[in-house]
Amino acid sequence: MSDSPALEVRFTKLRPDAEAPARAYSGDAGYDLRAAESAVLEPGGRAIVGTGVAVAIPAGYAGLVLPRSGLSARHGVTLINAPGLIDSGYRGELKVPLVNHDRSESFTVEAGMRVAQLVLVRAGEASFVEVASLERSADGRGAGGFGSSGA
Repeated sequence: MSDSPALEVRFTKLRPDAEAPARAYSGDAGYDLRAAESAVLEPGGRAIVGTGVAVAIPAGYAGLVLPRSGLSARHGVTLINAPGLIDSGYRGELKVPLVNHDRSESFTVEAGMRVAQLVLVRAGEASFVEVASLERSADGRGAGGFGSSGA
């Protein structure tokens, strides 16, 4: 554990039964997001599921909304746009766009179910400077991508 104080993220419940983002275990990187409503995902179907909470991510940070591995592995349910990005200026309800990749079984999202996880990351300011060419990277990789490492 770090000696620095925890990042304070203010939130508000938009529905009385909504739950705050919370870690399953101390030290987890992700904070579970729970559905505040029910939805049925037919095979190949999609739904945007509200969490009933809004957060105020501090300036200099962003929130990444990521799938839950258990939902993906057991049911084929994941996020359409993984990772989803929450900018620090957004104050609306956190909503999770789910998709059911299972070809034969529907999946029911129930209120209170953990449907995604929120990871907070630093989001640095940048100034993009156009140059004629880029210097070679320290590791020598260059422009190689999409399997260029042989893996």
